[in-house]
Amino acid sequence: MKRIAVIGAGPAGMLAAASATGPHARVTLLEQNEKAGKKLYITGKGRCNITNACEVEELFENIPRNPKFLYSAIYGFTNDAIVALLEGLGVPTKVERGNRVFPASDKASDVTRALAEHVRRSGAQLQLQAHVTGICREESGFILTVNGQAQRYDAVILATGGCSYPSTGSTGEGYALAQGLGHTVTPRKPSLVSLETVELWPAEAMGLSLRNVTLKAVKNGKTVFAELGELLFTHFGVSGPLVLSASSRVADDPAGTRLFIDLKPGLTDAMLDKRLLRDFEENARRQFANALGALLPSKLIPIMVTRSGIPGDTQVSGITREQRLSLVQLLKSLPLTVKCARGMDEAVITRGGIPVKEVSASTMESKLVRGLFFAGEILDVDGFTGGFNLQIAYSTGVLAGKSAGLAAE
Repeated sequence: MKRIAVIGAGPAGMLAAASATGPHARVTLLEQNEKAGKKLYITGKGRCNITNACEVEELFENIPRNPKFLYSAIYGFTNDAIVALLEGLGVPTKVERGNRVFPASDKASDVTRALAEHVRRSGAQLQLQAHVTGICREESGFILTVNGQAQRYDAVILATGGCSYPSTGSTGEGYALAQGLGHTVTPRKPSLVSLETVELWPAEAMGLSLRNVTLKAVKNGKTVFAELGELLFTHFGVSGPLVLSASSRVADDPAGTRLFIDLKPGLTDAMLDKRLLRDFEENARRQFANALGALLPSKLIPIMVTRSGIPGDTQVSGITREQRLSLVQLLKSLPLTVKCARGMDEAVITRGGIPVKEVSASTMESKLVRGLFFAGEILDVDGFTGGFNLQIAYSTGVLAGKSAGLAAE
């Protein structure tokens, strides 16, 4: 009977542990936290964006770095597969805007409990508050130091996550364990993270969420991101799904990136001008600052008035055509300048990790250390927001687990 250790009970680790079990393998899932799936509890604002219901080919289009490395993993365990698994475990799902899949209950805890039950049913043993501080490779296997005690295993799966949201246990210790075995680690940076802006006015709109707006990011004169979705103003700048996705396109050097928000993407410039003309005719005797209530959220009105250059006390009937057309341009392309990305402690995921050239794409086994496997965020692969990163975790976890289990036969 071969002994397999899986380090880290996030989604990748739980799927790996359940997939590795078999008649010839005894699997132990080691988790340093007091419960499994701690980071899962906060994903999707506590709702857990399980995966994305797009076509499988589209999954790779939403993985900007090293997508080809994931072909075997994702085709081996698709987005349909994780949905079927969860529904079989009593977690019905639903599909929302952007093909995002959520539990019907809107509770991330239901997903975590189901995956933990999947581990239990597989026969793998879960050890909580089990802190692995060292791995030593010997001829006959691995010696793990767990809570100061030596434990012997024939194979090890590292599924320790990255270093984003360290309060959930993703402290980056897995990188050190891998380096101790001879692996290298690419530079790690925050990805899917909020952006601070040079301009201070977003603080005046703090808490305002805009839906169905378009965000465009321009770096060195080139448009690197443009999508329709949701955006949130904060005390430091901007956040929300659109900003998180945009951040992964400018993560290397975000400072100086220009952001442009189209507040009315459903209207062309000419259509918006006609809309303004109609609104202005209906409010001809009112002051400009009091004539935008039908067009903009109240928090945004004083900001737009200031940035338009039109005095707020100007009578609407006195606004010139040039001023109106300038306002149209502002509404269609409200500019911001990125100062920096927020820190790793706020990032959804980590960009960087174990280089894929050091790992077999067909098995997730290390090319440097026989019997060592990797799964999830510890690898140098990451996707956009929308459930793609969790799908990477499931797929690599299943492949790593199955490969380790087969090696035990």
